[in-house]
Amino acid sequence: MSARDRYHDAVKNALLKEQWTITHDPLRLKFEDEDEIRIDLGAEHLLAAEKGTQKIAVEIKSFLSESALFDYHAALGQFLNYRLVLEALEPDRVLYLAVPQIAYETFFQRSIAIASVQKYAVKLLVYDAVAGVIVRWSD
Repeated sequence: MSARDRYHDAVKNALLKEQWTITHDPLRLKFEDEDEIRIDLGAEHLLAAEKGTQKIAVEIKSFLSESALFDYHAALGQFLNYRLVLEALEPDRVLYLAVPQIAYETFFQRSIAIASVQKYAVKLLVYDAVAGVIVRWSD
């Protein structure tokens, strides 16, 4: 079994329900010919009014350990490095951190999470893994 997050398929299906096209599963990028990163999903959405395409990358997290703060520390470091690589190689693609609704309603309402998300401009995609839907996009 791969090391993919437990909720990978739930988020992927939720994006499909919202008319996103999954372009990469995973999105692999090589930085400076030395390091390869693998972001869980790459997706595109046609913007009819603007006659263009919106591109996103989604890193999916489950927050299942006993310490949400520990999970967030790991996720934030990964998010910041992934965003650095995307800015260099695919600057038109926006990175989102996908988090379960329960984690958003509990941990992400705590002062440290609010301050960190704001300070580091973390974009959140909040999903309901049971219903298989996206409940919130947070820019």
